[in-house]
Amino acid sequence: MALILPVKGIHPRFGKNCFLAENSTITGDVVMGDDCSIWFTTVVRGDVHSIRVGNKVNIQDGAIIHCTYQKAPVSIGNNVSIGHRAIVHGCTLHNNVLIGMGAIIMDHAVIGENSVIAAGAVVLENTIVKPGSIYAGIPAKKVKGTDPAAFKEMIERISNNYVMYSEWYKK
Repeated sequence: MALILPVKGIHPRFGKNCFLAENSTITGDVVMGDDCSIWFTTVVRGDVHSIRVGNKVNIQDGAIIHCTYQKAPVSIGNNVSIGHRAIVHGCTLHNNVLIGMGAIIMDHAVIGENSVIAAGAVVLENTIVKPGSIYAGIPAKKVKGTDPAAFKEMIERISNNYVMYSEWYKK
């Protein structure tokens, strides 16, 4: 069973059909939609501000989702995939976003819908990623746009696969 802790009397809340790996940690003011998965060693800390997560979001192994006290909450849209060991801190991820493995997204950054942040990229504080963009590097910069049809297929496939993977652990 995942470690689920209230903070200051506020308990995390989960939608239908969510998978929480047994060594994941979810604390405080976290509200998660349906069909989400929080994978092994992942930490989602809603202790210093709110974290809102849409539907069909997968937060993969070792990722950290956190905020800045009284200044920067986290908002994550629908069909978002957050790669292994990524850090999402005090920012907004719109719908249909892919955050690559080991990427770091800093406070007040906004990642527009249908965008990709490449593995290992560092998105600096206050960066605005326009919808349909691919950002890479340190600091992250736009390298190109996404192909709308190919991206739609890819993000839906990843989201659906993580719902399927989570079912394997529920049986």
